[in-house]
Amino acid sequence: MPPPLRRAAALGVTCRPAAEADLPVLAETYFSTRREEVAQTGWPPEMQQRFLQHQFDAQHRHYRAHYPAAEWLVVERADAPIGRLYLEEWDTELRLIDIALLPEARGAGIGGALLEDLIEAADAKGKPLSIHVERNNPAMRLYLRLGFAKTDEHGVYDLMVRAPKLS
Repeated sequence: MPPPLRRAAALGVTCRPAAEADLPVLAETYFSTRREEVAQTGWPPEMQQRFLQHQFDAQHRHYRAHYPAAEWLVVERADAPIGRLYLEEWDTELRLIDIALLPEARGAGIGGALLEDLIEAADAKGKPLSIHVERNNPAMRLYLRLGFAKTDEHGVYDLMVRAPKLS
C-alpha cells in the first residue's frame, strides 16, 4: 500500500503517508464530519471544539491501538490535504478503517473514485473490502451502490463488506 489510485488520480488525487505534522489536518477532517452534530448540543463554540478535539484524540489512540499495521494516509489534491484514508490489510480482508474528506472536497466524485480504487485493489488480491459505517451516514448510499452489504452490527455502526469479484 498505498493502493494504486487509477480513478482518483484521474481527478488529480494522490495519497501519501501521514506524518506527525499532519495531525492538525487529520483532526480538522474528523471535526468536519462531526461539527453539525455537536452544534446541536447548544454548547458554546469553545466547548464544542474541546469536545471534538477530545473525541479525535480518543479515536486516534483507539485506531493506533487496534490497527497496529495500518496505513495512515493523507488524501491530497494539487498538493493540498483534502482528507484522510486509513487502511489495514489482513490475511482474509482489506479493512477500510476510515475515509473522510474535507467539506470542500465532498460531492466531486473523489470519495467514490477512492472507493472504486480500493475495491479494485481488494479484488486483485481476492479479498473482501470491509468498513464500519454509521447507519445515518449519508455515504451509506454510496457503499450500497458500490456493492457493499451489511454483514453485522456494532452499536451505531453497520459492518459493510464488499465481496471480491474474481476474474
